Amino acid sequence: MFSRTAEYALRAVVWLADRTDSSPLGVQPIAAGTQVPQSYLAKVLQELSQAGLVSSRRGVGGGYFLTRLPAEITVLDVINAVDPLQRITGCPLGLKSHRHAMCAMHARLDKAAALVEETLRASTIEELLRTPERPQPMKESVSTLSRPSR
Repeated sequence: MFSRTAEYALRAVVWLADRTDSSPLGVQPIAAGTQVPQSYLAKVLQELSQAGLVSSRRGVGGGYFLTRLPAEITVLDVINAVDPLQRITGCPLGLKSHRHAMCAMHARLDKAAALVEETLRASTIEELLRTPERPQPMKESVSTLSRPSR
């Protein structure tokens, strides 16, 4: 349902948001932390920068950083920055009789897309990081690691 680019963008933003040190980081450590190929990540970070979700500094001590607090960034913001959700606004087949009202099939598909959009708009990056009943994104949970037998 979501593109690889959207997945990688979410990984990068969540990873940057979860750092205790907010100093800028280069592409290499972000790529390592998110398990995203460095060349692909560079393009994703550029798109996130153009959307105003991250910014970068050049030179020594430079790199990428979030421009807003994690509580102010929604999952939808991140996805729309790199691969906007597509809604059905008219008949994809171009049928003249469907110009003023979508058929039941396309109306239902658009309703599903609207629900996804609503859910993502209501979910912040902060919430993804602070949901205690779920494992934390991109981190191995202690409870799932195999423990040595005694």
